[in-house]
Amino acid sequence: MSSSPQPHAPQLRIPATYMRGGTSKGVFFRLDDLPERARAPGQARDALLMRVIGSPDPYGKQIDGMGGATSSTSKAVIVARSDRPDHDIDYLFGQVAIGEPFVDWSGNCGNLSAAVGPFAISAGLIDPARVPRDGVCTVRIWQANIGKTIVAHVPMAGGQVQETGDFELDGVTFAAAEIRLEFLDPAEAGEGGAMFPTGRVVDALEVPGVGTLRATLIDAGIPTIFLDAAELGYTGSELQEAINADPQALARFESIRAHGAVRMGLIADVAEAAARQHTPKVAFVAPPAAYVASSGKRIEAADIDLRVRALSMGKLHHAMMGTAAVAIAAAAAVPGTVVNQAAGGGARTEVRFGHPSGTLRVGAEAVQADGRWSVARAIMSRSARVLMDGAVRVPADAF
Repeated sequence: MSSSPQPHAPQLRIPATYMRGGTSKGVFFRLDDLPERARAPGQARDALLMRVIGSPDPYGKQIDGMGGATSSTSKAVIVARSDRPDHDIDYLFGQVAIGEPFVDWSGNCGNLSAAVGPFAISAGLIDPARVPRDGVCTVRIWQANIGKTIVAHVPMAGGQVQETGDFELDGVTFAAAEIRLEFLDPAEAGEGGAMFPTGRVVDALEVPGVGTLRATLIDAGIPTIFLDAAELGYTGSELQEAINADPQALARFESIRAHGAVRMGLIADVAEAAARQHTPKVAFVAPPAAYVASSGKRIEAADIDLRVRALSMGKLHHAMMGTAAVAIAAAAAVPGTVVNQAAGGGARTEVRFGHPSGTLRVGAEAVQADGRWSVARAIMSRSARVLMDGAVRVPADAF
């Protein structure tokens, strides 16, 4: 007697929008559009987002999902109306691992932050009385991962979000409309509880098998470990291939990241770093010098204050993470940090740095009181654009 065939799970249709924000891309959801069991944090939500993005994928390609097989394109965002006073929306960011089965909720994505305001306006999550027909709409965002406020200034035209324009962002091929972002009180965002968790602007970071390195450990925008490029044997002008094609270099950076995370109080043991890939970031800096960016564009030394290369999810980033740019600006504003020294020292309220795709300018003003440094706000410009909207399809038994 033959057994009856097993029923196949249908595909669920979940409203979603695929957006570029800065130099990243991600799938955006309204909280209320998620299946009920995925509206709260937990295993079901993580499983759903992994299936949407196409993870975990042992091939590292995310072919069966919306992800693009890089840290910049393996992202998900959930947005809801906010109950917090003086805020319009709550924004939650998930960094989806590519080859491993987890979603990292430990930090923000500064690039996708630029797309959150436009998404919220278009999705009807902002009080219509606060949305001008023309001009600029100010969207007050509660960044739920790190418990901080972001203010997005979104251009409007004819009652719609203006997406096209002439603002150019290195790392993005086409020009678009400029969106100005203010990251309010970006320091003291993580478990360390201070802009410099160790209480020092420069530490001697001991990493077994690597050595002792001068490092600035800062929690502003996102926890970041800044290192001197020369101490690592680099020039500071490296492009992705120079690092990402070198397994030994990647392993060395991961060891540095794990030991730095322990030193910052983010984890208790280096073994915990594998499950916390999104934070902290690792970056290395060097004084200004001319180099050729990945696009072939020549960056002149006179056009930048320093060079910065940063790793995200275990690989050198093709441009610069937005939250890391906040950390760069904050560190540059504090005399004596590794970043400040690479930029020539002294006080500054903004910095323009060179990254693999070009340059970026970010402003931050640091102040010291009672021996503690703080930053009231960091400001930078990004752009965002809807690439596709409608719905994603997910097998009903996937979460």
